[in-house]
Amino acid sequence: MKTLLKGLAIAATMTANNAYAEGGVIKFGHDNKTDPFENPAHACTAVFSNIVTADTNGSVTVEVFGSNQLGSAAEHVQQVRDGIIQATLTSTGALASYYPRIDVLNLPFAFTGNASTYAVFDGAFGKELAADIEAELGDVVVLGFPDTGGFFAVTNSKHSIANLEDFDGIRIRTMTLPSHQTIMQSLGAEAYPLAWGEVYSGLQTGVIDGQMNPIPTISFANFAEVQKHMTLTNHLFSPYTFMINRAFYEGLSDSERATVHTAAENCVTASRGLSRIIEASDRGLAGLMDKIEVTALTADQRAAMAGAAQPAFEAHVAENMDERANELLASFKAEVAAANAASYLD
Repeated sequence: MKTLLKGLAIAATMTANNAYAEGGVIKFGHDNKTDPFENPAHACTAVFSNIVTADTNGSVTVEVFGSNQLGSAAEHVQQVRDGIIQATLTSTGALASYYPRIDVLNLPFAFTGNASTYAVFDGAFGKELAADIEAELGDVVVLGFPDTGGFFAVTNSKHSIANLEDFDGIRIRTMTLPSHQTIMQSLGAEAYPLAWGEVYSGLQTGVIDGQMNPIPTISFANFAEVQKHMTLTNHLFSPYTFMINRAFYEGLSDSERATVHTAAENCVTASRGLSRIIEASDRGLAGLMDKIEVTALTADQRAAMAGAAQPAFEAHVAENMDERANELLASFKAEVAAANAASYLD
């Protein structure tokens, strides 16, 4: 019955969408909390909606459906491709089933700081990746790479993790991405793929010992209630991919498309700004430090982890992905190295 009702809801959405699309309405689906002050994804969509509606004088409007109202993140991708909805923000995990090469972004311990991520995804590599996604899928246009909340940290209920040997025997929840499992196993942990909706109960019951996510996610999910230790590994940065249906996009006027691009750029900026604010507030690291033991890695500790994880990840890409993925990984590494070497004051 639940499946039937969901199918009817999607069918109704399709019918409504056909009418709305003709009137210039962008139905925008995502899987996050619908509060622009609490969630980077919704901050992004709120800013996008405001600019599009205002600067087109209402010829294009945006209707945002958060919290999985129209399906899962992976379903949103298919709905955008089919024209059921017009836009979405999709995680690397959700996009991987449609575009496996997105996995190259999971190079562990790549970035030295947030500024480097901005330079890479707003620069030549971001353009190369967007073009490749568009070429492979054919029916979407990529408008940018918003922030999901920042760098990943690792939490667990066993003991503090500061060195490679501390991972030994810790069962860490990962997404179903093989690369995430490879990374955790290379560090000495036991990788345990688990659906997001089961993570809290899994931590609570001891099915898993820990998990990895950006700090805002750890805070919002109340993981401090069932975890004792958190390590600021900063080992992964996984942005959203902001995509819009190509047919809808090409049906807009030149001025409307220009406004959509401006709005998308501001959407990306909003996601980054809110992520940094949350990290520094009582909803982020500052608040978590009162509830959970926090460990920051030294440069040597982080280098040792990178030395174990990066070769394993690169071997995974070489053995399991196509030639183009390996080319993208080489481009990614080059752009990351350049961004890491640059100084804000240069």
